[in-house]
Amino acid sequence: MRAAYTEKIADLATSLATMCRMAEDAMGQATQALLQADLPIAEKVISDHDAMETLRASCEEKAFALLALQAPVAGDLRSVVAGIQAVNDLDRMGRLALHVAKITRRRHPKQALPEEVKAYFAEMGRVAVHLGKGAAEVLETHDAQMAQDLLDEDDAMDDLHRHLFSVLMDREWKHGVAAAVDVTLLGRYYERFADHAVEVARKVIYLVTGRVPEDQVV
Repeated sequence: MRAAYTEKIADLATSLATMCRMAEDAMGQATQALLQADLPIAEKVISDHDAMETLRASCEEKAFALLALQAPVAGDLRSVVAGIQAVNDLDRMGRLALHVAKITRRRHPKQALPEEVKAYFAEMGRVAVHLGKGAAEVLETHDAQMAQDLLDEDDAMDDLHRHLFSVLMDREWKHGVAAAVDVTLLGRYYERFADHAVEVARKVIYLVTGRVPEDQVV
């Protein structure tokens, strides 16, 4: 009985890691589509999102079944609660990648990005994918130290986001309001993707240690 229950907890963790890897892959592809104005890749990100929605529903079903049928306590309860909370972050990560792809599709065949901000978004995409990979790894390994290390790694994304705003506010900006709105939204999507990846790491720390990291936002 206990072995079967442990297997279900492990299955939930594996599903969450898979969901995270799907979000990370979606953001990587969405970034490629954005930088290259590549409509087929953008369309693939959009159509692939259905699979992530299916997995999200499956994760929620598994987690709530464990709560309802197994009455977990202590560490097991933390695993289930952290899993339920992580599903929401992972869902948001997938949706943020979807938003990036949709902006690419909406502006096609034109470029959504002015040339002078492309380097920012190339780097933001790299950081987002890195954080997504890290979040998936800590979901798989439950390595609290690795999760703790990940908490500081979104500082690079915050710096990029601030520098991006300095470009937008420059008097030399000559691309109009529509482009400024797109760049503002896209910057926010990448920043929030990073934030949710870090939230996943925080939940793993809670799962393993039973404590909430001091900088946790409630």
